[in-house]
Amino acid sequence: MKDALRDNKFRWLLVSVIISISLETVSLLGILESSVLLIGICLLIIISVGRHVIIKGFQALYKINFSSINLLMLLAVIGAFYLGEYSEATVVIVLYTLGERLEELGLSESKSALQGLVNSVPKSVSLKGTNSTVSVESVSIGSIIIIKPFEMIPIDSEVLFGQTTVDEASITGEPMAKFKQTGDIVYAGTLNQEGYIEIKTIKRFVDSTFSKIAQLTFQAASNKSETQKFIQKFSRIYTPSVVVLSLLLFLIPTFFFGESSSHWLKQAITLLVISCPCALVISTPVAIYAAIGNASKKGAMIKGGKFIEVMGQIKAVAMDKTRTITTGKPIVADIRMFNNNSLEQLLGCSAGIEVFSEHPLAVAILNEAIKRKVEPHKINDFKSIVGKGASGICTTCGQSRVMVGKLNYIQEHIIIPPQVLDYAQSLSRSGKTIVLVSRGSEIIGLIGLTDTLKEESEKTINELKELEVIPIMLSGDNERAVQWTSKQVGVEEAYGGLLPEDKTTKIIQLLNKHGKVAMVGDGVNDTPALAQSSVGIAMGAMGSDIAIETADIALMNDNLLLLPKMIRLGRKTIKVIKRNTILAVSVKALFIVLAFMGFGNLVLAIAADVGVTLLVILLSMRLANFEK
Repeated sequence: MKDALRDNKFRWLLVSVIISISLETVSLLGILESSVLLIGICLLIIISVGRHVIIKGFQALYKINFSSINLLMLLAVIGAFYLGEYSEATVVIVLYTLGERLEELGLSESKSALQGLVNSVPKSVSLKGTNSTVSVESVSIGSIIIIKPFEMIPIDSEVLFGQTTVDEASITGEPMAKFKQTGDIVYAGTLNQEGYIEIKTIKRFVDSTFSKIAQLTFQAASNKSETQKFIQKFSRIYTPSVVVLSLLLFLIPTFFFGESSSHWLKQAITLLVISCPCALVISTPVAIYAAIGNASKKGAMIKGGKFIEVMGQIKAVAMDKTRTITTGKPIVADIRMFNNNSLEQLLGCSAGIEVFSEHPLAVAILNEAIKRKVEPHKINDFKSIVGKGASGICTTCGQSRVMVGKLNYIQEHIIIPPQVLDYAQSLSRSGKTIVLVSRGSEIIGLIGLTDTLKEESEKTINELKELEVIPIMLSGDNERAVQWTSKQVGVEEAYGGLLPEDKTTKIIQLLNKHGKVAMVGDGVNDTPALAQSSVGIAMGAMGSDIAIETADIALMNDNLLLLPKMIRLGRKTIKVIKRNTILAVSVKALFIVLAFMGFGNLVLAIAADVGVTLLVILLSMRLANFEK
């Protein structure tokens, strides 16, 4: 609104409102009534402020487009001039133009946060080794860019030199800055808060995470909500119906009952004016844009208004386990030695094998060895069997063959003692993944690993239950691990061992049972299920092109607590839209009834219409700051 007040056109519009209302007051007092001066001032204001409305009205008349609101305005102004109500004609056009401008302000205000951020991204950058700047669009992958303190990161890049803290709130919504050093990834649209760094671009500007977010968010207008689509369709039928009703309101009393033609023409014009669905049409888009802006600030990218509405209607949420409820980073939870072997021997042999692997379980075992300051043993003749385990000759242990892997892999080569089996099964029942380690013909130990729960998982499940939304777990992990995890966080309905096509089948079943169902996953292997659900939500989508492109909603900061927040925001948005619609329709219905009764007042009708439009905009924009 401050920017609008600095706009000369908007200030002249406000001055015109004051002048036109003053003219109407003067006219009612009988001063300047129908004078040349009054007509001249009214025409000047109408042409300067509302010429675009008049022109569009004539264009609609030429095309016989009776669904145009501008045509209603044109007819109202012509009718008022015919009746000699010049000041009222001016009030009609000025207040209608003010209502239009307020609509534009409401929409632009709800987009302004993102637009401001887009504008803040540097348009040019300094390349290392040159004394000049180049356009950010022309920078190729692999270029080295110099970033000074308090400068924005222009393109997704890798830190080559230096260290700093980077504010990523623009993408993730997280208020805490993150420490970045050599090898770390930094994203376009984020702010370098401290040190000098040199970064190597890993994407072009147009392909950066921030560019994709901005592009998809601005395109969200095309993904209109169902309410918005209905109102737009309704307006196309409603407006010409009003024209017919206004004509009948004038003709029937005048020609069939012999009443005053000027009085009923004025009532007909009043009906035309109050029936303009300005507040009705604007109520939904302003609310939707405000809600999308709210979600963006928290780190949730929503691809259209219809998904805001669907989130408010969700009855059940299906969630993947790994990287959604859990971190997806397994850690060593249990270590058990057998046959008088030491911890150093168990971890040394297993870490020596896992040095050659990049599997998450291997990384966890190697990290455990590093944490306990155990040196990995030297391994020769390394062999890996996908899905089972790996083996090699441990030269540290005297050329013995060491095997690390699943229970059935080890059983193929040696006999496992009953006590080892019993212990392995007990750990497995508690949801842990079991890795056995053998050397020669004996079991030297067992390692139990578990996927750690996210800190917010249990709280998220509890909040979903408070919202009477049913949480459901769908996972490709083994059934025992899934059931154990579901008990830890309080999910009563959980299914494990599901392939991607199995998850899709489950989603279809849940849709038939609950109606509206959201699916939350990592956006890659869960893609079929995300597409099948009422609304697909990708976790931790920052930097992931697949997640951003496939999901309807992308949670950029990997924070599961955004899920109940989005449901609350969706429900609040639906309530605001309903309230706005009822308010707009009620006021119009009141003045329509007054017009048919012969008590309609043109100025009051316009004032009420603009007042309702302004109120609807203000109520909708409150969604931009809605919390709980």
